[in-house]
Amino acid sequence: MKAGADMKIAGKIVCVSLLLIITKLMGTVGNMRVSAAVGDTFGLTCPQKRDVIMVTWKINPQTGGHCTLGYRADLNQTNRTNCTENMNWKSRPDHDTTLQIRPVQRASEGNYTCEMAAREGNFHLTHHLTVLVPPELTVYCDSRGNPVCKAVAGKPAARIRWVPESNSSPEEEDHGDGTVTVLSTFTGNGTNLNSTTCFVSHPAMIHNQSIACLSENFIPYISIIPGFLSIVIFIALIYYFKLHGDRLCYKRKSPETAPTHSLQDDTMEVEPYTTYVQKENVIYNSVSDLTVEQNLPRGPLPVT
Repeated sequence: MKAGADMKIAGKIVCVSLLLIITKLMGTVGNMRVSAAVGDTFGLTCPQKRDVIMVTWKINPQTGGHCTLGYRADLNQTNRTNCTENMNWKSRPDHDTTLQIRPVQRASEGNYTCEMAAREGNFHLTHHLTVLVPPELTVYCDSRGNPVCKAVAGKPAARIRWVPESNSSPEEEDHGDGTVTVLSTFTGNGTNLNSTTCFVSHPAMIHNQSIACLSENFIPYISIIPGFLSIVIFIALIYYFKLHGDRLCYKRKSPETAPTHSLQDDTMEVEPYTTYVQKENVIYNSVSDLTVEQNLPRGPLPVT
């Protein structure tokens, strides 16, 4: 019995030793789940080890072909196969073996495995990358005057809540490409509110927006406003024409044109005066001559 127990203990020791040796040779095996939003710059790391001999990144996206990035320290050489331009080393691989994606695209989603050979052993680490798509947010009032919040084409589906709280449940529309549109209509048991706020939460964003809508109870009154305004304007026009109609309808007379006269008319007006003056001068000369003749003695003058 004792010999059997010793054999079992020895067997366990051998198994543990073998596992330690395999772990030493194979290195650590790891899996990580990571996520990045479309448009971001994102880095994927390898195990941090000294005296790196060789590093290889093996990339298997969900869409597209297989891609590899490699580095050999003994040759100080890098190579790449079938990799897009947005995937490259973050820095010099002899200093930093991080793989950088710039920018992240929807096609970047997939598995990224770093295989490393170092003096300490062999290591590999796999990243399962999920690409997030932020939704586009729109807030508006529907035909009944209810606030509506819509998060369009988000991955994963966004969550919507209202402040104050709404009694309605959101509606989801799956687009078949991993993106989902979520629509939520605010209902507050007929309570009239000045403003409501929509809060949208998503792994890639958090956003809120307030909106004020008129309640459905006020919509009938709004519909009669255009007709009421038309009546008011019509009455105002009648009143205005009644007060100022005479002025608006009065036809102003055209200003009388001043009589025109020519140079000939001026000559005709001046000529009578000229003739009169000439006649007066003739008469004056005749009278003067007559007076001189009457005053002068006839015959020779006596000698004194």
